[in-house]
Amino acid sequence: MAVALNISLSPAPARCSRGVSFHQSSFKLLSFRKSFSTMASLSVAAVPCISETFSQLKEQGKVALIPFITAGDPDLSTTSKALKVLDASGSDLIELGIPYSDPLADGPVIQAAATRALAKGTNFDGVISMLREVVPQLSCPIALFTYYNPILKRGVDKFMSIIEDVGVRGLVVPDVPLEETENLRKEAIKHKIELVLLTTPTTPTERMKKIVQASEGFIYLVSSVGVTGARSSVSSRVESLLQEIKQATTKPVAVGFGISKPEHVDQVAGWGADGVIVGSAMVKILGEAKSPEEGLKELETFARSLKAALP
Repeated sequence: MAVALNISLSPAPARCSRGVSFHQSSFKLLSFRKSFSTMASLSVAAVPCISETFSQLKEQGKVALIPFITAGDPDLSTTSKALKVLDASGSDLIELGIPYSDPLADGPVIQAAATRALAKGTNFDGVISMLREVVPQLSCPIALFTYYNPILKRGVDKFMSIIEDVGVRGLVVPDVPLEETENLRKEAIKHKIELVLLTTPTTPTERMKKIVQASEGFIYLVSSVGVTGARSSVSSRVESLLQEIKQATTKPVAVGFGISKPEHVDQVAGWGADGVIVGSAMVKILGEAKSPEEGLKELETFARSLKAALP
């Protein structure tokens, strides 16, 4: 069924299932997370879309854990394993970054990861091949984080068709302003991809309202001015920003940029966020580990500590 673009201040009912509607809690409560062979036998259609995921979590009084990792760092085989580890560790949605040579919104940690991935030969086709194998083994949805050039290179319709075919459920494109997202949003709806838009502390109120009207899946609230990267604390401004957004929409809001500790996710959840996005801290673990195996072990420990800090 197609996603209906919501142009009102209240969200349309989630209609993004690919033929099958599953209660996300059914995955959380069963042991399927740890049985990858069992999960591999399930259809991609069984994975809930992002809207459904947030809806189910809200019913349970829970806040979404959304880790971010860079595809291909240190290699695509490790990325595949990391996606499974994050899924098994309680992630509710995983954001996967496509490495890009000029990542304007990313700080030094993720920039370095992208550089390493590209140096290893990681490209879009390789990422898609990896996802084709691993997505059927996951119980949570995948959202791609990519800059616009890789989309433009293939054509918006073809790009959306490719990522839909491998089971990707959402898309974040940080370098396309709201006024230029019309075609992206149209093609995303056509291909059942939820296009997530970002709002920042410097976004004027009226513009923020237009962004939340157009965003699908959830609203991505950037917690601080500047690029991504772990920070010692989360700005108290986030609390008032959350309140402003929630006065304009009932869509879920996830906070990202600078969240790197269990104390951070606990604090942001307490302020009313529906999800927390943790990127640079995850990427750093995989990038600085002595070996891929050690990195995966540390990633699991860290992800579980974040999950334990959330409602």
